[in-house]
Amino acid sequence: MTAVSVTFIDPRGKSVAATGEPGDSLLRAGQAAGLPLEGTCEGQMACSTCHVVVAAEWFDRLTRSSEEEEDMLDFAAGVRRTSRLSCQVELTPELDGLTVNVPVESTDARGI
Repeated sequence: MTAVSVTFIDPRGKSVAATGEPGDSLLRAGQAAGLPLEGTCEGQMACSTCHVVVAAEWFDRLTRSSEEEEDMLDFAAGVRRTSRLSCQVELTPELDGLTVNVPVESTDARGI
C-alpha cells in the first residue's frame, strides 16, 4: 500500500506534513504528526475534540458526514462549512495531498 500524504495547518498557521496508510483515520495521522487533536472518545463520535476544517477544494472529495457526526460538530468550537471530525475521515489514495486546518480553538488535554 502507498502512504497517503496530508498537510495539516496547525493552530499557529505552520504547515505540518503527515502520512497515513489507506484505511487509517485522519485523526491517527494528525496525532502521529504531533498535532493537538485529542480524540478523547477514540473515534466513537462521542466528542468533538478531533475537529478539523478541510480545505474547500478537498471537501467534496470526502465521503459524506453522517447525521451523528453533524450532531457532534454542533459542539465543536470554530466550526466552518467544511468542518469534519478527523476520526471519521478515512484516508484513501484519492485523498493523497489533502490539506486540513486544525482550528485555533483546538486544545489537547494530553499535553503534547
